Amino acid sequence: MGRATVADIKGRDFSELDKEAKENTENTNKGSNTNKNRNTTTSDSRGRKNRRRQKKTMVVHPVQRLFDACKDVFAHAGTGFVPPPDKIEQLSALLDDIKPVDVGLSPRMSFFSPQAARRAPTITYLHIHECEKFSMGIFCLPPSGVLPLHNHPGMTVFSKLLFGTMHIKSYDWVVGAPSNASAVAEPSQTAQCSEVRLAKVKVDSNLTAPCKTSILYPADGGNMHCFTAVTACAVLDVLGPPYSDAEGRHCTYYLAYPFTKFSDDTGDEQVSIPDEEKNNYAWLQERDKPEDLVVKGALYTGPVIREN
Repeated sequence: MGRATVADIKGRDFSELDKEAKENTENTNKGSNTNKNRNTTTSDSRGRKNRRRQKKTMVVHPVQRLFDACKDVFAHAGTGFVPPPDKIEQLSALLDDIKPVDVGLSPRMSFFSPQAARRAPTITYLHIHECEKFSMGIFCLPPSGVLPLHNHPGMTVFSKLLFGTMHIKSYDWVVGAPSNASAVAEPSQTAQCSEVRLAKVKVDSNLTAPCKTSILYPADGGNMHCFTAVTACAVLDVLGPPYSDAEGRHCTYYLAYPFTKFSDDTGDEQVSIPDEEKNNYAWLQERDKPEDLVVKGALYTGPVIREN
């Protein structure tokens, strides 16, 4: 009811693109191995010495460091998992240091160009990695691109704005607040028999890169959010654990209504909020996946991750 599959917003189907990249890399490596076999014994000896020198000076790429850290941090991740504070700090620091060039991105790429003649600009998703424990990927938004209000059930999510300016509006549920099953403001957009629930605004502001990594948690930190591109921008997302219909972590979309729209229907005796704070609250209602939301996959062209 109002739920979408992982591929609808987080791009699980785009993992096939990642496999293509791996196959291309493997083919290149095979060609290199054939040439190596033609070397003389003297060249082999020289090659071994060179490799030893390379090992001493080899620098691990930022994306590889992030992947390795995610494997450690989310090794035991399941629904509701929150990493310990030191691990959160570790991942945040790694993400803070990642730049567009580190993931093969440039604002001049075609999917960041302004789009015309569409109600909603197409968003591009670059799949980097996904397993049962975590996922890594990049959302590329042209100007005015919107990722509609959606949730992250039982998940901890790190979002790093790589470049551009983005407006973020996020909410957390108000624990213990009443709901109203009869309040349906837009029947054509909402899931059948969907109730409204009270949520509090966590963030409602613009972010401009470079900036710190944003983090949301299963029960707080703005678990439900909407991204709107003020300028062309890119967001690197790390989800732990990722969406999984089989494990009950569905992606659900919402409509947001002002607090005053339904406050009388729930009873003032149950919801008492000072007038000056009412703008910090809203009623959220499950909706069907927006018809004009288009997220397409593109090949990730950044450094290939070594998974072993």
